[in-house]
Amino acid sequence: MGGRNIYHARLMFARPLIDSIDFARNGKEICAEIPIAELSRLGDRLINSEGALTYTVRGLKEDSMLILEVVLKGVCKLQCQRCLGELSYPLDLHSRLKLLPADSLEEDDDDMDCIEAAPQLDVLALIEDEVLLDLPFAPKHLEGVCNTAEESLQQSANPFAVLAGLKRKQ
Repeated sequence: MGGRNIYHARLMFARPLIDSIDFARNGKEICAEIPIAELSRLGDRLINSEGALTYTVRGLKEDSMLILEVVLKGVCKLQCQRCLGELSYPLDLHSRLKLLPADSLEEDDDDMDCIEAAPQLDVLALIEDEVLLDLPFAPKHLEGVCNTAEESLQQSANPFAVLAGLKRKQ
């Protein structure tokens, strides 16, 4: 009996794998939600891993092309490079990825990104790749929303400035 519980636990947490060619050729679709904490490579870029992403991966066949369409929605918590505080970065991605055999991965289409067709494509790795490509290199709040780290340092650099301010009030 103990073995069955472990088996069921493994099934509950299994990463979705798809045969990308079959998936696209037959117009299959996966819709799910994934906790951001489950995307380990993304963790290095975030200030915290709270929340979840919803995603849809849809297979399409257009003319002779096989395509995976990826739609992602959610919010990532990044660190602002000005104030070092938390910055909510909304994700609303829509990608179309052309499937190509490994031996012909030259990007011959400027309008569409290409990925290798795989018999066991890890859907969560694909989702994580798309999010990582979308995140800004140096995230910042909009101008005027936060104090810059430099302003904060200037204010704390002179401890007597607070005393001088108190003296003026008396």
